[in-house]
Amino acid sequence: MSDTTSWDEQDEQAILDAVSAWVEKEVRPIARRHDQADTYPHELVEQMKELGLFGATIGQEYGGLGLSARTYARIVIKVASVWMAPSGIFNSHLIMASAIERCGTEAQKRHWLPKMATGEFRGGIGLTEPNAGTDLQAIRTVARRDGDSYIVNGAKTWITNSMHGHGLLLLVKTDPQAEPRHRGMSMLLAEKGDGFVVANKMSKLGYRAIDTCELVFEDYRVPADCLLGGEEGKGFLQAVGGLELGRINVASRGCGIAAGALELALRYAQERETFGKPIAQHQAIQLKLADMATRVEGARLLIEQAARKYDAHERCDLEASMAKLAGSEAGVFCASEAMRIFGGYSYSTEYEIERYYRDAMLMCIGEGTNEVLRTVIAKQLVERNRI
Repeated sequence: MSDTTSWDEQDEQAILDAVSAWVEKEVRPIARRHDQADTYPHELVEQMKELGLFGATIGQEYGGLGLSARTYARIVIKVASVWMAPSGIFNSHLIMASAIERCGTEAQKRHWLPKMATGEFRGGIGLTEPNAGTDLQAIRTVARRDGDSYIVNGAKTWITNSMHGHGLLLLVKTDPQAEPRHRGMSMLLAEKGDGFVVANKMSKLGYRAIDTCELVFEDYRVPADCLLGGEEGKGFLQAVGGLELGRINVASRGCGIAAGALELALRYAQERETFGKPIAQHQAIQLKLADMATRVEGARLLIEQAARKYDAHERCDLEASMAKLAGSEAGVFCASEAMRIFGGYSYSTEYEIERYYRDAMLMCIGEGTNEVLRTVIAKQLVERNRI
């Protein structure tokens, strides 16, 4: 993310208004159809290019909008409040861009960021493997130096943007014997080519329509000048260095799901009648709505706090972890409570709420499981408050 930006609050509000209008006009009408058919929303991708979403947090000097994390989080919340899945198309892409802007050489920034800002090149992050998720140091994908290139062999799984995107920021082991393990890890800017095999699109409970795939690399060559930062052994730190923004993103997606579920439940509770009055007048429903609204607003405030610290270049691992925990759990809670409010109709695909329920749980797993995040939060609390 750019250190400076010429946007003022009025400009950023205009962007938020444009995104909100787009979400209501273009995203909401097609969400159910694409989700149920599990078909990629190509039309939305073209519209995202026009809106500048692929360059939202990329610095203006590289052709991006250079938006603050705070404004970007609000955009993600709005998109996810209607349909969470499309936010993954530009989220994963921008995490890759952020790593290049943060850790790349100037030549790498000049080459990759302008075409990423326009959406000409759409990317993602290749971290997870069949045997390595939270424990990234356990990856087995190896990149062996061979002259002016690296030869990559291995496999990745659960990789967003891997079928319809153009490449990935790929975490590999350039020195499998290194101890500690993280010193042998590097990041490669990997554009699709021979040996980059999209082996299988995964069938998922939720987060449908977005290409989440298993990948195989078979003697896949990457030019040596595509080593992120130009130095081997920095990959693990480059990957975890982007966790704060990634967790703010996932927190915002969870909060968006929660806000959208609340909106649907509020409307339904005023339309549906039992025993001669709208169910919104029954105390049992009122208690649910109150708890849902409180969870949504609590998550918003934690996201805002983390984003402000991120924008100020202050340490925010504790705040981002708390925001991600609160936002994702709010999504699960509100989607579940909304299902109860909708009653039997919640099980019908004719109503949108079942999609929120299916999408919500992923936010508790992705970008660090909430169980791991609780330990991160606790350790940071102790570290910051030693007696």
